[in-house]
Amino acid sequence: MVIQKHGPLRGELAVPGDKSISHRSVMFGALSEGITEAENFLTGADCLSTISCFRQMGILVEQNGTSVVVHGKGLHGLTRPSGIIDAGNSGTTVRLLSGILAGQPFDSTITGDTSIQKRPMKRVMTPLSQMGASIASVHENGCAPLQIKGSPLHGIHYLSPVASAQVKSCVLLAGLYADAPTSVTEPAISRNHSELMLRYFGADIQCEGTTSTVLPDPRLTGQKVNVPGDISSAAYFIAAALLVPGSEVLLKNVGINPTRDGMLRVVRAMGGDVTLINESTGGAEPCADLLIRSSSLHATTIEGELIPTLIDELPVIAVLAAFAEGTTVIKDAAELKVKESDRIAVMTENLKRMGADVEPTDDGMIIHGGRPLHGATINPHLDHRIAMSFAVAALAADGETKIQDADCVKISYPGFYTDLEGLGTV
Repeated sequence: MVIQKHGPLRGELAVPGDKSISHRSVMFGALSEGITEAENFLTGADCLSTISCFRQMGILVEQNGTSVVVHGKGLHGLTRPSGIIDAGNSGTTVRLLSGILAGQPFDSTITGDTSIQKRPMKRVMTPLSQMGASIASVHENGCAPLQIKGSPLHGIHYLSPVASAQVKSCVLLAGLYADAPTSVTEPAISRNHSELMLRYFGADIQCEGTTSTVLPDPRLTGQKVNVPGDISSAAYFIAAALLVPGSEVLLKNVGINPTRDGMLRVVRAMGGDVTLINESTGGAEPCADLLIRSSSLHATTIEGELIPTLIDELPVIAVLAAFAEGTTVIKDAAELKVKESDRIAVMTENLKRMGADVEPTDDGMIIHGGRPLHGATINPHLDHRIAMSFAVAALAADGETKIQDADCVKISYPGFYTDLEGLGTV
């Protein structure tokens, strides 16, 4: 994909459905009695992998564009898959499904693509083993493929060393099959879509501080889920509208869950003009329209409890920081190293190619902003969020930027470049 510096972005856009909520609508719908209907479902490759996995376990899932209908069979209705379960590039699918598989009356093996087979799975293997699960890394390297032998599970109180919604959700889902309540305490609150949606489907979940507790063996009932627009996808258009002078963009029906709204807090701290309109709560999730106008940005520090609320948005925030006046510090974000790529290394590498002054650290980046950037050839290392972040950078950089393997955006946002073009940019 070749992108050049461009004039004002104008128009309105409905970004695709939230990736996290789309995954969970299929998973929880499968474990519920009756039919679950999900509208505005994200049709990216990761969420389609989740559908495929549950079809392998006997669940009928009908898909018509962004409408998905899941014919649930109840908490104990899954059947033994005929072969190895393939989660593709989806870490969410592997980790959450591991919690479900641990409590089944059958054995299974779950794997994914080359990238997934390098991502750390001990973070879910450890608590599941404490619950009595039999789960092993086939290659004994703490990564997928994971071999899971269905076992009776025990309720535990797990003190998670990381604030991770995937770890928390895995343990809570295993807790549905345990013999006593199961709790997870995190060092900071991670995104809470699992808690909100499980409660919406009928589970008994209590949340206090950074601890979430689920009672075992609930009767879940199929629901209608209106998936809000994904703030992680909206982030690229927020950033583009802020950076390109004269821009004004309206993003419709975006999820603004307070465990996910760190991007909004950061851009406001940087002086960005973002207004929330038509706030509402659809189902379990708050959402709003976002009106973004171009702004002069200044540096900020991003750290601590803010990090779990914007971990996926940090690549595009780094782009904003490169254009902002002053020195932005991102820290407490070592989790970036174990995403689809080492995002600290890859962002640093490519920002430097564009002329940015950026230093990698063990847990983030130091970005000395305000220098003019120029076009370059970008290698996103097959990471969808890196590719989209540099598409945004290209709009405000001098000259022409070439993004290699640009179609990797299909993982989470198949229509990304089309939507950019719709705002007059490509």
